[in-house]
Amino acid sequence: MEHLKLILEEPEEQAGQIALVRLVKDIPDYEFFYLLNKHNRFCFERIDDLVLEGSYFTYSFVVFRGYCRESKVCFHFFGNRSVQSVQKKISDVLFPDEQETSWLMPLHPDADYILFTPDTYADFSVILLPENLCFQRQDLFLSADDALYQIIQYYE
Repeated sequence: MEHLKLILEEPEEQAGQIALVRLVKDIPDYEFFYLLNKHNRFCFERIDDLVLEGSYFTYSFVVFRGYCRESKVCFHFFGNRSVQSVQKKISDVLFPDEQETSWLMPLHPDADYILFTPDTYADFSVILLPENLCFQRQDLFLSADDALYQIIQYYE
């Protein structure tokens, strides 16, 4: 009788947690964060933009940071859609991979913000989103292999 070999795969490590925040209507960033800060004890403030270099464009994404003293967790809101793009060179191909507008999560272009914390067990429910302005947030986990996780880690 032959021996049966079982190979167990190691579970994929979860490196960070994100939540997708979708707004009901299109409003400026400053207005959304004014209302968000009005409903929370901790204050979100705009910090340096996340800058991504592409082949043809340089993209900028807004970033807001807030710190919860009760849970001792730092939260970051990243704008999913680029707020500025600077063309570095003119495309020499008919259908370039890059467009003037870019998304951090291209599979979710309807998401306005990406809420991130490096803590794997962070509770996003401590952040009170303004009523009648946001849809229910969508919680997701990122692995260390995800491109978005690597971009965010490089930013920090």
